[in-house]
Amino acid sequence: GVIGMARKVFYSFCYGDDINRCMVVRNRWVTYGNQIQSGIIDKAEFEKIKRTGDQAVYRWINKQLEGTSVTVVLLGTNTLSRKFVQYEICESIKRGNAIVGIHINNIRDMLTGQVSARCNIHSAIGEYNDGTPAYFDSFCDEIHDYVNENGYSNLNSWVENAARRKGK
Repeated sequence: GVIGMARKVFYSFCYGDDINRCMVVRNRWVTYGNQIQSGIIDKAEFEKIKRTGDQAVYRWINKQLEGTSVTVVLLGTNTLSRKFVQYEICESIKRGNAIVGIHINNIRDMLTGQVSARCNIHSAIGEYNDGTPAYFDSFCDEIHDYVNENGYSNLNSWVENAARRKGK
């Protein structure tokens, strides 16, 4: 991309389980400033959209995905089994976005101080036209662990590497 152009990145995660862990990652993005984050609102705001129905959520997701070239999936214990996350990933694949999976289960929850169980990345996120399952790990361009691989310093290069490999 053009130097100085901010890359627009969509972040996919499970609000119910992982919003506190996601905010730890999000607060780090704020200090870097060369990415525009999309798809992150607080839980109350997300619940408000959800109350108006699934179609409203899907419309919101589609709008958030506009102009993005990379989708970062923040992987908590149950992330890949959530229908909205599955939709976000499938739509990202259709758009040709690079997909980066980042395990966040080792980030301590701000409120409870707990870590959580690791996500199984060989989870079906949908199915092909013939009905066979489509597994997350077969679409993912990169998979990292935020804590063990120092995501604080490396998130940016993970995103850029995946984007370059996809020609984005």
